[in-house]
Amino acid sequence: MYRYDEFDREFVAARVAQFRDQVARRVSGELSEDNFKPLRLHNGVYLQLHAYMLRVAVPYGTLNSSQMRMLAHIARKYDRDYGHFTTRQNIQFNWPKLADIPDILEDLASVEMHAIQTSGNCIRNVTADHFAGASADEVADPRPYAEILRQWSTIHPEFLFLPRKFKIAVIGSPSDRAAMQFHDIGLEVRKNDQGELGLRVFVGGGLGRTPMIGKLIRDWLPEEDMLSYCEAILRVYNLYGRRDNKYKARIKILVHETGLEELKEDVEVEFERIRDGVLKLPDEDVAAITEYFAPPQFDQIPERSDSIEHAKLDNRSFARWVGQNVSEHSQSGYGIVTVALKGTGEAPGDATSAQMDVLADLGERYSHDELRVSHEQNVILPHVRLSDLKAVYDALLEAGMASPNAGLITDIIACPGLDYCALATARSIPVAQELSQRFADLDRQNDIGELKLKISGCINACGHHHVGHIGILGVDRRGEELYQVTLGGSGDEQAAVGEIIGRGFAADEITNAVETIVDTYLSRRLSDDETFLDAYRRLGPQPFKDALYPAKEAA
Repeated sequence: MYRYDEFDREFVAARVAQFRDQVARRVSGELSEDNFKPLRLHNGVYLQLHAYMLRVAVPYGTLNSSQMRMLAHIARKYDRDYGHFTTRQNIQFNWPKLADIPDILEDLASVEMHAIQTSGNCIRNVTADHFAGASADEVADPRPYAEILRQWSTIHPEFLFLPRKFKIAVIGSPSDRAAMQFHDIGLEVRKNDQGELGLRVFVGGGLGRTPMIGKLIRDWLPEEDMLSYCEAILRVYNLYGRRDNKYKARIKILVHETGLEELKEDVEVEFERIRDGVLKLPDEDVAAITEYFAPPQFDQIPERSDSIEHAKLDNRSFARWVGQNVSEHSQSGYGIVTVALKGTGEAPGDATSAQMDVLADLGERYSHDELRVSHEQNVILPHVRLSDLKAVYDALLEAGMASPNAGLITDIIACPGLDYCALATARSIPVAQELSQRFADLDRQNDIGELKLKISGCINACGHHHVGHIGILGVDRRGEELYQVTLGGSGDEQAAVGEIIGRGFAADEITNAVETIVDTYLSRRLSDDETFLDAYRRLGPQPFKDALYPAKEAA
């Protein structure tokens, strides 16, 4: 993992001191809220419906046990004993007092964390595959690239006041586990025929009120040119991006209105102008950063653990959890554990301070002191010996975090919605809770199979509903909450935006509507192995429309 150098420590400490003074002036009344707003946003502080909210950066989703324990400490001391892990691989605290936030930031700085650029019209927290450095299908660990991008983009003087917020994701595998094509810039690390590492570059992806899949602007970019090319894209966007309408200010709109080829021509001209300058990555700097992400010292152990196989035979619940929540590791004898923060009736992504402490202990003891936050609002233990899985499971079970539902219908993504967010138009959490209760039966979940259900409380799509196999968007209709359904979305390497299926459903109808969709799929699938998404792509929307909106209703 990356460690702060002397510059990092001094820089973050100075920012904390600066913001402490700004908060003091706001509390005293010297600064108005309008004057304070841009200052707090650059430090990750939002004003929500009921209180200030602090969003803490977890760069590319990677943190260690000390950092997780600090998050638990903050939840206990300054909040209401929990935190909310987000779809940006960050964590939010929903109830801090404004006067306490400088102390929180100081505590974060003590474990090399901060909240800089987690809000505002700047380059946000760079995200990555949550299985980075562990997955069996990985070409290269994307985190060194993400760290280089983080260092380049933090307080970049040209890009602190962009037309709109800007998001970058990096993956190092053909399997896209980071929704890379739905970012302003998406980077895929790959190898060419000569075995050299380079990047595929996508531009103009995004969700919100105008969901778009990123377009391939460069099929091959030498890795040493990554920063030059990203800077060229940002400069073109900063110059031509719309500032007259915030709803049309994202780079996806610029790509759409300008056309990819014309935009690419402008980017390439700027790239050629700067590519051999200071942004060309020196080999020694790349090597130094890459060394921070060197694999742990894995033990040479057998691929199969007899003790675990016996435990699976003796304990059906444990066997189910292993089958659903443990993924293949690149190292023989190890597995990747997904801790699903989606218990029955719980708010997706929430974790109590006690649960965060358990996660920290497990990461330290069983996962080489590494944890990850996924964009699916779960926590990952990336390097667990197969022989340790039963001990990990038992600890998670005691902490209420052993839900064997990763990737199933109750592994729901949901934004905080109208319970917290000032932008929301409908509630998300109660809908997620009701759906998790309706589909709580594990045998039924496993019969349904892989199904990604995602819920947003407004058109900004923080719950990624556009890319849910089943997506739910809450809207306000004349003071009533109405829930619109989309089907067939996907955030993986076969990226797709879901189709609106028809009229929306009232709050007391939406759970039944989802059940109707699921029952239609189960009755029409070709075999138990045909997933919901495969069946939808084969059948199209009509069977689901017919089930949701009977002919007599249409008449």
